[in-house]
Amino acid sequence: MKLVSAIIKPFKLQEVREALVNAGIEGLTITEVKGYGRQKGHTEMYRGAEYSVDTLPKIKLDILVEDEKMSNVVDVITKTANTGKIGDGKIFISNIEDVIRIRTGETGSDAI
Repeated sequence: MKLVSAIIKPFKLQEVREALVNAGIEGLTITEVKGYGRQKGHTEMYRGAEYSVDTLPKIKLDILVEDEKMSNVVDVITKTANTGKIGDGKIFISNIEDVIRIRTGETGSDAI
């Protein structure tokens, strides 16, 4: 099993979520996060004063999938979240040893 964690722009969330549902992904976790990469934040004006915003709002998606589905999930996210501009995000892939459904005690792929 793999845990695919994707950091994307907030306005792309609905489009990415719909594409994942259409690809057969049944569950995901969505978290609002803040951070920065090469963008290093940006400057804004407030009441005539310029100030620096060091972190930018992003969305983090966590999707647990079987190994065979991982490349399809990565493809869907990459194509759907891409704007061609800096700050489109990153995808991280981790190995998961086991998963347990609390309600039933099922483990492994049955618990996904």
